[in-house]
Amino acid sequence: MQAVLATAPGGPEVLTVHDVPDPEPGRGALLVRLAAAGLNFIDTYRRSGVYPVEFPHVPGSEGAGVVEAVGAGVDGFTVGDRVAWESAPGSYAELVLVPADRAVPVPADVPLETAAALMLQGLTAHYLVTSTYAVSPGDDVLLTGGAGGVGLLATQLATARGARVVTTVGDADKEALARAAGAADVIRYRELDDLTTDLPRIVRDLTDGAGVAVAYDGIGKDTFDASLASVRRRGTLVLFGGASGQVPPFDLQRLNRAGSLFVTRPTLGDYVATRDELLGRCADLFAAVGAGTLDVRVGATFPLTDAAAAHRALEGRSTTGKVLLVPA
Repeated sequence: MQAVLATAPGGPEVLTVHDVPDPEPGRGALLVRLAAAGLNFIDTYRRSGVYPVEFPHVPGSEGAGVVEAVGAGVDGFTVGDRVAWESAPGSYAELVLVPADRAVPVPADVPLETAAALMLQGLTAHYLVTSTYAVSPGDDVLLTGGAGGVGLLATQLATARGARVVTTVGDADKEALARAAGAADVIRYRELDDLTTDLPRIVRDLTDGAGVAVAYDGIGKDTFDASLASVRRRGTLVLFGGASGQVPPFDLQRLNRAGSLFVTRPTLGDYVATRDELLGRCADLFAAVGAGTLDVRVGATFPLTDAAAAHRALEGRSTTGKVLLVPA
């Protein structure tokens, strides 16, 4: 089979395609022929060495496909089943070993590419708005990166729960996408003279001076201070990513002075720690897709052989929605 290897820590150029032996499913595993693999910022963190991993390794952890073989001790799956997953290391490959306890059956009315696009970012959006801070009717919400994969999904989910969503985007095209997803107000951050002071001022003008109940920030270093200053008294800042870099340590007394704020840095694994929770969240998402109330935008699709180009596009912030890798 063909697989993408990250040969050493570095830029996208370290991603190269190799012919490697087909894997065999061990006990508790499924062998799945890939339909699509999801591209996520965590893949770039591992590739670059921000998150330590062994090299060489096959990147990727998210995807969907069709079961080709079932390992010993696996119940509930058979050859030909359509499945998706959010945590199977080595997903940038034509054949993927997926732990059976992390594989999720995909309903017939959900395309496999849609399922692949929905797993990590959809589950992230779901836990953010239902669990990390459970959005309620009437809440004002700030969401950075409103035209990204998580942003578009979280906007739809938060709006469906009765929130008013304010998002930040880079340009007019991304603004149109954010508004189509349900954002009430969209701020083009590149048009601001000073993001750290201008964004909070605009947000507070939109909220009668109070600020938002929650700010969901997936950008990180470039937006953290502005997001924090946009939160109302006793409000919450949820830092769920670092697309612009990691936020440096900061003085906790800032939370006191800013109005007894809460800050959290969640990770998906803690919100799908049990199989029941994983299946429950996926059931909600797949049901919304099937009902037509959740639109999953695939902004770009690259062949596996162009994984390096896909990483460049993602890191260059030139993509919208989800980026997928598909077998040639």
